[in-house]
Amino acid sequence: MTEPRRLPRGRHALSRSEVDRVHRDRLCGAMAAAMAEKGYVATSVEDVLKRARVSRQSFYGLFSSKLDCFMAAFDQASEFLRLHLQDTIRQAAVGDAAERFERAFTTYLETLALDPGYARLFLVEVYAAGPEAIRRRTEVQHVLAEGLADLMGVTGETARFACQIVVSAVSTMVTPAVAEGDMEALRAVGPPVIEHMRLLLRSGVLDG
Repeated sequence: MTEPRRLPRGRHALSRSEVDRVHRDRLCGAMAAAMAEKGYVATSVEDVLKRARVSRQSFYGLFSSKLDCFMAAFDQASEFLRLHLQDTIRQAAVGDAAERFERAFTTYLETLALDPGYARLFLVEVYAAGPEAIRRRTEVQHVLAEGLADLMGVTGETARFACQIVVSAVSTMVTPAVAEGDMEALRAVGPPVIEHMRLLLRSGVLDG
């Protein structure tokens, strides 16, 4: 993700909503950075404030709790991933299903690798944050599965369910590398998954 915007020093012409947006982005980025180092459970609001250089008053003006800030950061990570995949899917209309999957999956891995802190938040720490975070993660998984099915042009119930299985399996496979902060290991997941998808397509599992 892009570096959070800093407020200019001294007097500035930013509106209250613009200031809040800057603070919100900085706090979400600080949450991801703190958890990459300490994990969700050990991360405190104070840890986030120190990294964001935002006052406690500003924090609680935007978020009700550490979990509330986490969920905002999770939503940012989800949206960042969605937009990158959306752009790729728009450009992936040409080629066969295997080629479309390869482009989309490569984008998925590279997007995670762009910001290991947000990737860890999205894939690892979400399970430590509790039931609401896990529910939100499940919703995102479903959206990704639906997007994969649309990308592959499948409409049948069995084939669309197979896409859910693929998304769940991929999540399980990439999580250890993200947990270790090993982006090369993360990228290494790509070739075998892409080859397996080609086999699935040849077998007809994802037809219709």
